Amino acid sequence: MKGKKVKPTGPIRKDEAIRLNRYVANSGVCSRREADQLIAKGKVSVNGKVVTEMGIKVTLNDKVEYEGRVLSSEKKVYVLLNKPKGYVTTLKDPQGRRTVLELVKNICRERIYPVGRLDTQTTGLLLFTNDGDLSARLTHPKYEVEKIYKAVLDKNLNPKDFEKISTGIELEDGPIKVDELSYLEKKNEIGLKIHSGRNRIVRRIFESLGYDVERLDRVLFAGLNKKMLPRGKARMLTDQEVGQLKMLGAVKK
Repeated sequence: MKGKKVKPTGPIRKDEAIRLNRYVANSGVCSRREADQLIAKGKVSVNGKVVTEMGIKVTLNDKVEYEGRVLSSEKKVYVLLNKPKGYVTTLKDPQGRRTVLELVKNICRERIYPVGRLDTQTTGLLLFTNDGDLSARLTHPKYEVEKIYKAVLDKNLNPKDFEKISTGIELEDGPIKVDELSYLEKKNEIGLKIHSGRNRIVRRIFESLGYDVERLDRVLFAGLNKKMLPRGKARMLTDQEVGQLKMLGAVKK
């Protein structure tokens, strides 16, 4: 029925039989129609045997290959969340706290995982995906993924400390230098651009100079922003955004 929302039905079970063309299409190789053509041309094998029969069904326990490459049937998905306070960035929490997965559980049927972390009190952009290769690139230091934060401090940031942060400071796990630093509307509201993904790095920068971070919000991650994405809401990335992320992840080798 037009306009009716379909509730996600959950991931494909390991013993669930699905059509081979769907399996191939879900892997990201091509569309389902194109998968039919690949199968007809003998380009796809199942458990080591070339298959040309249309309509054959396979399960996740089968080994499906295209031109020698083992395929995964799970479609790659990319979800952006505007994280609110009070949620931990873990799959499960032994203390029973709310996790960010609760906020994205109904957006797609695939199992997705957060790319990097935001601490419980930090708000803002958090990316989820089941694309392990892209996730690894976006969190690896050598790719220098850009992040922009807005920090609200417990007191005004004095010019001397502003200069120290701008030129680089020494923390317990090594030196750190931000890319850009600026005052916003007030002297205790700071905009900060940084590439480092070290744990709690923004909070630790200010804490090392005697400031408490009262609010911290990530407003940009890897070129993605919060435009039209309210706090606590999530959305699927567009094809264009996914393409830009993949290009970003492939810039440095």
